[in-house]
Amino acid sequence: MDTPLPGFAGFATALRAAGLPAAPQRLHAFLGAVEHIELAEREQLYWAGRLTLCADPDDLPRYDRAFASWFGEEPPPGPRRGQPVPRRSKVALMAESPPEGQAESENDPLRVSASAEEVLRHRDLGELSAAEREHLRELFATLSPVFPTRRSARRRPSRRGELDPGRTLRAMMASGEPVHLARRRRAEQPRRVVLLIDVSGSMSPYADALLRFAHVLVRRAPRAVEVFTMGTRLTRVSRQLRQRDPEQAMLAAGHAVPDFAGGTRLGETLRLFLARWGRRGLARRAVVVIFSDGWERGDTTLLGAQLAALRRLAHLVLWTNPHAGRAGYAPVQSGIVAALPHLDGLLAGHSFDTLNRLLTEMREQRDA
Repeated sequence: MDTPLPGFAGFATALRAAGLPAAPQRLHAFLGAVEHIELAEREQLYWAGRLTLCADPDDLPRYDRAFASWFGEEPPPGPRRGQPVPRRSKVALMAESPPEGQAESENDPLRVSASAEEVLRHRDLGELSAAEREHLRELFATLSPVFPTRRSARRRPSRRGELDPGRTLRAMMASGEPVHLARRRRAEQPRRVVLLIDVSGSMSPYADALLRFAHVLVRRAPRAVEVFTMGTRLTRVSRQLRQRDPEQAMLAAGHAVPDFAGGTRLGETLRLFLARWGRRGLARRAVVVIFSDGWERGDTTLLGAQLAALRRLAHLVLWTNPHAGRAGYAPVQSGIVAALPHLDGLLAGHSFDTLNRLLTEMREQRDA
């Protein structure tokens, strides 16, 4: 049979745009499987791609989204016998009850799904329904964070850069005659990212979403990302969030944090962070992101002093406040007022879209 290769090449591009690697060997296997199915049967095409292109459970929601986007059809509602059950999207549930007089066409499910998803990206994380929270978890799986980098003290071979006398001399001795000059330049390595998440009572509507966001970052770069929760105590949850399954990671983090929905002592917890971890290297030249609404029950003078010390250690200190994205917001909370002079930026952190912008802000931070 004649296989429409240009169309499948475009599908491979859509997969990569959705965050699925689509390695050449997997694309070859996919095209081989396509030779043995009926292209008119979209369910056969779906499973041919899913079984050959997906190498990780995290790839499944990305593949589903790319398939629906490229072929204009939702993935099949259920698997064949003996195959794992795919995660069910909640977009359709959110679109079941459109406003009166604005009913969507039954023949345009992709437009309904895209519209509902776009709305969800800008919704306040603290005001989501159960169905929206379920779909938000699927959106987090589509994130592809690219981390900031810093120059390493080590050098690596390069076509341009400073002269590498050692390699040049060794090459001359090996060949017995003059050779081209070898050059080198400083290598780049991921810059450490430290996330400090306020889990006090005023931040409890956002705590689950923020920890899931942190889980995505930890899974992508487990050696470069550290996560702490702040309330009346400081708790390191990096190890718990390294678990592959998001639900198991959330359960482990919940068991580790003793002060969910409690009070807020930002100054005390920052002082403890600096004394136990920050000054010993964890915060040095790192990008530090604080997620908090700024309500401080302790001494705001202490908070300001600890943030000043943190700013001297870190490469960048950002504060994300879920209230900063609301119309008419003014930074009048006691903690925010004490923190502002020592911050590199105050960002909104109330929606999926604003968290995605935070990733962009961190990615753009590079050494000169």
